[in-house]
Order: sequence, then C-alpha cells, then structure tokens
Amino acid sequence: MSNYSDMNVGGYKAVIKFDPKIEMFRGEFISLNGGADFYADNIQGLKNEAEKSLQIFLDACKKRGVSPMKQFSGRFNL
Repeated sequence: MSNYSDMNVGGYKAVIKFDPKIEMFRGEFISLNGGADFYADNIQGLKNEAEKSLQIFLDACKKRGVSPMKQFSGRFNL
C-alpha cells in the first residue's frame, strides 16, 4: 500500500501523506509554480485547508501577474 494519496481541489492535483510524527495529514499541490501545502488531522479539515491554501496561492499569482502552473520547456536535460 502506498503512503501517498491524491486529492483534486479546484482542478489542481495535490499529493497527500500522513505524517506520524505530528499525527496529521500533509497535502502539497503539484504542478504549481510555487509551494502551496496544507495540514489537518482529518479528511474534512484537509479538504477545507486545501481550498484555503489554493485560493491564497492563486490570489498571490494573480496579484503578481504570473501563471500558477509550472512552465515546462519541453526539453529533457541529462
């Protein structure tokens, strides 16, 4: 069984993992151009915190005039 689960919030994918040290779930949005993570001790709280975190991140991107999504060049570097 994987230690990770996925969650979709507002069309953005987040990876969820339980952290036994703090006894909380930690979520992190992937494919965003910056960090947007969130924590909660239950699933409903995690959903609520994910929505708040995402909205704060999207508002900051809009204010700065940048895309919230990572930009990929299409190049593969070795």
